[in-house]
Amino acid sequence: METTLQKQTLMQQIVKFGVVGGLSFVIDFAVYSLIIKIFGNAKTTVMVAAFFGFVISVIFNYIVSMKFVFEHDENMDKKKEFTIFVILSAIGLLLNEGIIMGVLAVYDAVAFLQRGILWDFKEQIGKIIATGLVMIYNFVTRKIFIEKKN
Repeated sequence: METTLQKQTLMQQIVKFGVVGGLSFVIDFAVYSLIIKIFGNAKTTVMVAAFFGFVISVIFNYIVSMKFVFEHDENMDKKKEFTIFVILSAIGLLLNEGIIMGVLAVYDAVAFLQRGILWDFKEQIGKIIATGLVMIYNFVTRKIFIEKKN
């Protein structure tokens, strides 16, 4: 059974993860939006933008998460730790891309979404939805596969 201290520690970790994730999201979203702004919003451009935003933010996230959020497992080689982090992130990237494409498909299929501000920001709305879902995946998988077990 979890103690009050364990619950507080978990809550602190979730808050730190949220802050790091928030900063990572700002980096990801800025790169994503900048690429779309410069090169247009064709679906291939959107996917390339999502890829680069995600990769740049993952590098930042790894460095900061392993310093401030998750406790290193001293028994795990740093290369192995980074490899696991990258594999989990690659799965997150696939989820991210799939969710964005799913949201865009919904926009293409639903008539009332095809006008106004909902249409003008469909790529950004897709990115926000994807980020929220992938953030949950990231926390759970990093906690399971990377963090030191007590």
